[in-house]
Amino acid sequence: MAQNTRFKIAKRVAQELEEGQIVNLGIGIPTLVPQFLGDKRVFLQSENGLLGIGPSPTEEELDIDLINAGKEPVTAISGASYFNSADSFALIRGGHVDVAILGILEVDVKGEIANWAVPDQPILGVGGAMDLVAGAKKVIIAATLFDKNGKSKLVQNLSYKTSGVRNVDLFVSDYAVFQFDNEGVKVLEILEDMTLKELSEKVGIQLEYVDSILGIPK
Repeated sequence: MAQNTRFKIAKRVAQELEEGQIVNLGIGIPTLVPQFLGDKRVFLQSENGLLGIGPSPTEEELDIDLINAGKEPVTAISGASYFNSADSFALIRGGHVDVAILGILEVDVKGEIANWAVPDQPILGVGGAMDLVAGAKKVIIAATLFDKNGKSKLVQNLSYKTSGVRNVDLFVSDYAVFQFDNEGVKVLEILEDMTLKELSEKVGIQLEYVDSILGIPK
């Protein structure tokens, strides 16, 4: 995956975050979000026990003991706090995380996600995914729309193991931003030079805009 594509997704996700929110960052593209927050002050949480993640460290700032859940080096903002995993998951399960940003393998048209197990591949377990899906007030997916084989990650029905029955709110991809509600999936914004019809054909699902008048996005 081109780094520019990863940055494009992370930058768009950062636009969804609001001042003062507590935000959990999953592994992969979600860890790039801090690079695009600018002056917006949000409190980024890593499930391994850090609240107050800063941007990626420079060579001079690198501390091998300061990492995120993906074991990547991070910095800590002024006022950051450190705690053990039990307290970290109490924060998540207690409903104190405003937004969780996660990667996926698949998401179905209802917003149910699979992001932890691939058939016939060794796995370590679901980790914090099921807690974050259930416990965060809002869940945003940050991932490419297609996998390395060109298969859409937005599907009618999951073929991988679910991460939890709670539906996510948004899927920010490189092609479009999708919103999920009781009526299913709808397109909030197209991020590529293509029509809604072309996007529908590429994904293989008939899509419509969240709010539209004669097919024109609100």
